[in-house]
Amino acid sequence: MSSFSAGSSSTSSTSSTFSTGSSAYAERPPGAAPGRQVACVWVRRNVAGPAYGQLVVPDGCVDLVWSAAGLEVVGPDRAPRTVPVPGGAELAGLRFRPGAAGLLLGAMPVRELCDLQVPLAEVVGAGVAERLGERCAEGLGERVGERGGEWEERRRAGARGPAEVAAVLDAFVASRVPGWAPDRAVERAVAALGRPEVVRLPDLAAELGLSERQLRRRVTDAVGYGPKTLQAVLRFRRAVARARSGGGGRGAGAGAVPGLAAVAAQAGYADQAHLTREVRRWSGVSPTVLLGRAAARPGQTPPGAS
Repeated sequence: MSSFSAGSSSTSSTSSTFSTGSSAYAERPPGAAPGRQVACVWVRRNVAGPAYGQLVVPDGCVDLVWSAAGLEVVGPDRAPRTVPVPGGAELAGLRFRPGAAGLLLGAMPVRELCDLQVPLAEVVGAGVAERLGERCAEGLGERVGERGGEWEERRRAGARGPAEVAAVLDAFVASRVPGWAPDRAVERAVAALGRPEVVRLPDLAAELGLSERQLRRRVTDAVGYGPKTLQAVLRFRRAVARARSGGGGRGAGAGAVPGLAAVAAQAGYADQAHLTREVRRWSGVSPTVLLGRAAARPGQTPPGAS
């Protein structure tokens, strides 16, 4: 689950903060949970602002989310959607990398959670979810690895809220690491499918010592998508990241207007037309709107997103 205007590519190794009016989003790398499996922990606050619609685009990730509704698990999206963010909302979350949600879900196949948002209790059991909910409500988690931006400001102010809850989620996921064995074949497959180079599934399966059928089943169970869909989603995320960094832009650095042909080539698309089709497929808006807005104003929801 990636909120487009949040500025998250789900691969960040540094803290990021983006604001739009009275709404703010911040993320940082995990401080306790393993970075190999966890992309980031994040907070979103809309304390004084009006309600708005947040564009969410597919990223192949599963999120553990705390909000007024309680603790929930958000499965991977297969299409863009707009999520209402009410005035006064405070949320915290932890985002698993594609294929790594087994650290939370155990033996449950991720494909069963596609396009769903379910109570955590349905995944880990009522007792575990209740104890974690109590810790979140009390804000008792240690501030693990807070650094920079909103995180540091809240630490100095002694504030308790989403940043502290995010640290609780971080520590909770870290506590589940002992005894968990990641599927190394899935990790290698996700890494290969995330590269710009063309990957043929028969070759990838052979490299991993699997049949094509085994590869499809294991990736689908671990990610929620089959290998081809995952490859398309990761390529889309790559294009967004390139545009956000100013890659292919006319000018240098973040904020440059992206040249779509250059972004297409760098992200691994056949051409600009291919990029255009895929951006519309995964975001519901045109590349000019989505990618141009990402490069110029990463904290602003694209027009037409809500």
